[in-house]
Amino acid sequence: MSALATLLSFDTALLVAGIVALYLGAEALVEGASRLAIGLGLRAAIVGVTIVAFATTTPELFVAVLSGLGYSSDLGLGAIVGSNIANIGLVLGISALIQPMGVSTATLRRHVPFMIAAAVALVALGMDGNLSAVDGGVLLLILVAFTGYLLYRARSATADAIGADEIDIEDEDEVSAQFKDVVYLGLGLLLLFVGSNWLIQGGQGLLESFGFGPRFIGLTVLAFGTSLPELAASVISAVRGESEFSIGNVVGSNIYNVVAVLGILAIMVPVNVPPSTISLDFPALLVFTFGVIALMLRNRDVSRLDGGILVVGYLVFFWLILP
Repeated sequence: MSALATLLSFDTALLVAGIVALYLGAEALVEGASRLAIGLGLRAAIVGVTIVAFATTTPELFVAVLSGLGYSSDLGLGAIVGSNIANIGLVLGISALIQPMGVSTATLRRHVPFMIAAAVALVALGMDGNLSAVDGGVLLLILVAFTGYLLYRARSATADAIGADEIDIEDEDEVSAQFKDVVYLGLGLLLLFVGSNWLIQGGQGLLESFGFGPRFIGLTVLAFGTSLPELAASVISAVRGESEFSIGNVVGSNIYNVVAVLGILAIMVPVNVPPSTISLDFPALLVFTFGVIALMLRNRDVSRLDGGILVVGYLVFFWLILP
């Protein structure tokens, strides 16, 4: 076996191992964090819209931060922009192909505006070719506003069900903070850290051997790898007919990816925005964001035809970013 073939096989194995570790880490983190939080007295509804929602974004957070600090900020930015585009084009598109999904008025009114705000803010702040610490602060302010709004809605929605929540909390066998929940939490964080490193090293080594640059690596391999938890969760939900979860998963992930992940990354290290990102990736993000909203508004659903349009749109984007 030649040296190149050996390198490729090692990078491929590292890439696959990283994707698997990210998926398992996200699952363990969500399980451990949610059960631990409920055991400590937080209501299930509040945990769902805060801890679980943010925990599912941790693969993007680890990959983006580790990329920005140890490799290239182009990788981190590309991973987030590419992940948001993949969430709409692939995750939502494939889910709709499996099962057409209805869109609630509540989602359109309460969550979609924040997804628009996140995408528009990212493009506006990045048009000067750089995301500074100040820009990161602006994104984190949007995160605070979004999380505060979710908490307000969760409290309102559960105001008439406090008794039921208290019964759940009193059941120590089900919800009390247990050692295994802490183990799940720690294991999830460890797997995310290791998986992120493996994904970055394997993906970068594999594609660089074929002459691809950091932007393409971030937009494709890293973006797809970090979107796998959302893809798996949305596909399973679509099969079960739980369309609202699939849509909420994508909308929530796209919000947190920008305002939380890029906000934290920009505060930690200045993020360079390449001209190619400004000329192609940012417009593509806006087209996918407003395009899927238009599809949702048309008939208050995402049909199989809409799903096909989204998947084809993603394939066209992939073709356009090929060097």
